[in-house]
Amino acid sequence: MTPHKPGIQLIVGLANPGLEYEDTRHNAGAWFVSLLARNTDLKHEKKFHGFHALINLNNHDCHLLIPTTFMNLSGQSVQALANYYKIPPTAILIAHDEIDLPVGTIRLKQDGGHGGHNGLRDIIAHLHTTQFHRLRIGIGHPGNSKDVTDYVLNPPSKNERKQIDDTLQAAEVVLPQLLRGEFQQAMQFLHTLKE
Repeated sequence: MTPHKPGIQLIVGLANPGLEYEDTRHNAGAWFVSLLARNTDLKHEKKFHGFHALINLNNHDCHLLIPTTFMNLSGQSVQALANYYKIPPTAILIAHDEIDLPVGTIRLKQDGGHGGHNGLRDIIAHLHTTQFHRLRIGIGHPGNSKDVTDYVLNPPSKNERKQIDDTLQAAEVVLPQLLRGEFQQAMQFLHTLKE
């Protein structure tokens, strides 16, 4: 008998801590979690190295987490919370910025490498698996790989930010499916959004 595939029990929004990074492209994952947490308080919890809340979405309890470690140490925070609440990697959704997707695009993915993303690299190292879900938030590419660091650590233009926010709202629409473990349906919806 194949085990029931769990729905998402933990949504993590990757970010760098501090006001100077709050509006930068690299914090797009945290923007998504902040959107989900708009009616609740994310409390800073030392033991999880991040801001955490347990919310009820569509009759499903779901943990929200924004690590307060720097991006390249995100795994510490994810592992601490997942271990404490016994959440398997397959029930974790990591929301992160994605330079390989154009602005206004959002994709769901399960498994895979880190694609050079330091937050994902550290999470894979701490969870000892790549078997978790990713919400890839397109922020576009600066064109030259030498400019990537500077690009992700700067805010998007007003127009780009609006496009990114629109995709985050689209991702919120498929949350009920993600919480029920209906990943194919959620994927289909997001992947057929206008490019």
